[in-house]
Amino acid sequence: MTSTRSAGILLHPTCLPSRFGIGDLGPEAYRFADFLSAAGIRVWQVLPLGPTGYGDSPYQCFSAFAGNPLLISPERLAQEGLLTAADLSGHSPFPKETVDFERVIPFRRALLERAFLRFQPDAEFEAFRTRARWLEDFARFMALKEANGNSAFPDWDPARRASEDTIAFHRFVQFQFFRQWDRLRGYCHSKGIRIMGDIPIYVAHDSADVWAGRSLFDLAPDGRPNVVAGVPPDYFTATGQLWGNPIYRWQEMQQEGFSWWIERFRATLDVVDIVRLDHFRGFEAFWEVPASEPTAIHGRWVKAPGVALFEALRHALGELPIVAENLGVITPEVESLRAQFGFPGMTVLQFAFGADPQAFTFLPHNYPRAVVAYTGTHDNDTTVGWWTSSGEGDSTRTPEQIVAERAFCRGYLNTEGREIHWDFIRAIFASVAGLAIAPLQDVLGLGSEARMNLPGNISGHWRWRFSPGALEERHAERLKTLVELYGR
Repeated sequence: MTSTRSAGILLHPTCLPSRFGIGDLGPEAYRFADFLSAAGIRVWQVLPLGPTGYGDSPYQCFSAFAGNPLLISPERLAQEGLLTAADLSGHSPFPKETVDFERVIPFRRALLERAFLRFQPDAEFEAFRTRARWLEDFARFMALKEANGNSAFPDWDPARRASEDTIAFHRFVQFQFFRQWDRLRGYCHSKGIRIMGDIPIYVAHDSADVWAGRSLFDLAPDGRPNVVAGVPPDYFTATGQLWGNPIYRWQEMQQEGFSWWIERFRATLDVVDIVRLDHFRGFEAFWEVPASEPTAIHGRWVKAPGVALFEALRHALGELPIVAENLGVITPEVESLRAQFGFPGMTVLQFAFGADPQAFTFLPHNYPRAVVAYTGTHDNDTTVGWWTSSGEGDSTRTPEQIVAERAFCRGYLNTEGREIHWDFIRAIFASVAGLAIAPLQDVLGLGSEARMNLPGNISGHWRWRFSPGALEERHAERLKTLVELYGR
């Protein structure tokens, strides 16, 4: 995937404009695809598309297979005759540049329930039910969750039963999501745009995956995790990151021929063209923390069967279009695993100018061809936010270090920083990296107010979206100039 030079834009679909409170798979998604095409951009990185739960994070989903109901377009449902003009009007305006999940979730749910009442199953729906082998477990899990007041499954009352109507509703919702997504992806393909998705290494504890497959996870008899996932102290946080996801029982998975992972990859590759494999480091060895620990400091590294897993995946699915997220504490063993299977890694320009011992590897003159270069990722501040940061509240950088970083950056990029975001985009586009990706926030030159996520923080993230009209023809023209100049 990096043998031909290309450029991409990182944007989760929830960040698109919409009068219904959150970006979705409707008209604005198609307009964004048109923008990418006009700009010569050939990859749209979308991050995970699953149904979000804890903290509204796409990395904490109720299923590793299902789609996010919040992304279903009300306009598309109206075109199908499942919603009326009256259904789409009469609500109070939503914020234009942020997602108010507290309002959006019940509003969107009410629209989907109205659409469900008008829906008549047909052959296409039945074919979807047959194809989506994960669907019944997921629909039943969600129905039981609602019957138990949306509590986590270890707290469910065994006397409560799932409503058949609610199970049918969740089947309908998933059918609509994948129907709309398939059409949008087909439109992107017609424009020469590939979709880059995401497989988070772990799944949420409160998910259909864990509920239906408990033998595959390290759980106590009551269904709660014995140990949880995270990472030790790193660039982002001094106490590490305690993600809270349950750890896999890798031995049991291997004995089953990694069938769960094969199905997960197969389902993902039915939805996207390229997979960013999150936390690739954890497939060689993972950071395991006792579930009782308040931070990730007191964990331990445990070996994982990465070689056996990827051999099984390649045998079942052929060559894998994987980008390995190899950021953080990376060992020679991790890089050997990545090289053995030919997966390109990642590099982030924001990391290039600090005092970290690995910083020099993030400088463009040190990039290999088989790498995906970023100005920053969804976990970084925006480039403008990074450049203008005072360091207040930053446990990883002192004010003195920030001054030194800026001085090095000015000299390296030969800039005074008036358009630091374009300086960064130009640098990665000009590099030898096979694929260069910029978050849309950097194209728009936005500051920290547009940051998507701050690792280690629980809530208040994943809310940014761009307002209607913010993306202009001049942005496409400027990107296209760089694409053509640097042969992408």
